Amino acid sequence: MKTEKTAKTAKIEKTTRTGGSFSKWFFYLLLFPAVLGICTWQGWAWWSWASAPVDQPGTVSEAGASSAQDAGQNQAVQIKIAEGTSAQQIGEDLKAAGLIRSLDAWNLWTKWQSLQNQAGSFQAGAYEISPSESLPNIAAKLWEGRVVERSFTIPEGWSIQQMAKYFAEQGFFSAEEFVAATQTIPRDRFPWLPENLSSLEGFLYPDTYLFAGQLTAQGTVDQMLAQFEQVALPLYQQAKGQTPYSLMEWVTLSSIVEKEAAVSQERPQIASVFAKRLKEDIPLASDPTVEYGLGIRQTKEQPLTLTQVNTPSPYNTYLNAGLPPAPIASPGRASLEVSVNPADTEYLYFVARYDGTHVFSRTLAEHESAQDIIRDGVEAEQRSATPQSPASPTLVSPTPASPTSVN
Repeated sequence: MKTEKTAKTAKIEKTTRTGGSFSKWFFYLLLFPAVLGICTWQGWAWWSWASAPVDQPGTVSEAGASSAQDAGQNQAVQIKIAEGTSAQQIGEDLKAAGLIRSLDAWNLWTKWQSLQNQAGSFQAGAYEISPSESLPNIAAKLWEGRVVERSFTIPEGWSIQQMAKYFAEQGFFSAEEFVAATQTIPRDRFPWLPENLSSLEGFLYPDTYLFAGQLTAQGTVDQMLAQFEQVALPLYQQAKGQTPYSLMEWVTLSSIVEKEAAVSQERPQIASVFAKRLKEDIPLASDPTVEYGLGIRQTKEQPLTLTQVNTPSPYNTYLNAGLPPAPIASPGRASLEVSVNPADTEYLYFVARYDGTHVFSRTLAEHESAQDIIRDGVEAEQRSATPQSPASPTLVSPTPASPTSVN
């Protein structure tokens, strides 16, 4: 009886142990998914917070401070990434600038990208990043190299002084910095530049330029010279053997054509008049060259005076035959094209109408007649506008060989 009881007790104990073990495993099986779910939820909640934009209404930063909610604090921040900067350093810079919430989240993101074997890397450059951008968006912007680009525009016919004033007014750099940069001739980088240049007047190509990051005076000059090399220089190189001018002469003539031609269709005729006068050794008598030499600009109300026209200057093409010593402005492509090998026409004179157009003449008699008609029209207009005012000033009476009387 005792033996039978012992066996029964052992059987019960075994059953109890088996049942207890099963219950324990069942408990763990239920607990594991629950714990995993909680961890996953917590991880996802953390990632959702860490990768969200810093400037998100109603959220709190890692340091415990509320996000900025006013528009004034949601402005883009400029970040510069130097060549070879590590992903870790980029993350630290972004965190310091208040553009990401967590450096750990940034590191996890970059590790994940490397595990994905994604080709490429973070690109150097200047970026504008807003606190309202999420971490993945910021990372994609840096990975794809979506650098910020700004622009500046130099119109055709501007001189270095006009450019300098523009850059200063736009806040890029001072006028003095730009002028100084144009007086350093970088022949080591641009060996095609003519010898004995005192400045880069005429060789800074007028165009719209894009740039990223900080703009410097020297960088701007180099960019404009590179554009001249790419756009203008081939025109001259292709015409070698056909053009009668040196590179310096070509750019100088083109700059005068640019200043004279307010109407594009007249450029070929203007270039042909100057080419014909150069060939016949007749002074160009171009008003813009006088203005450049004196540092002034005439208007319809205040035209050049005889005193100004007779003021000696290396750039005064009323008093000096041939081209001036250097360009007077930056010519555009159209003026460069018509000046490299000007067409041969019958015109030897032209006079401006003050509306941008000109009257072209073959003979001096035709030219003087055109001058009289234009002068009478201007004086009549001035008398009509101000009937009680004194007689209007006399317009320039040009030398007999002058192609322009007013501009």
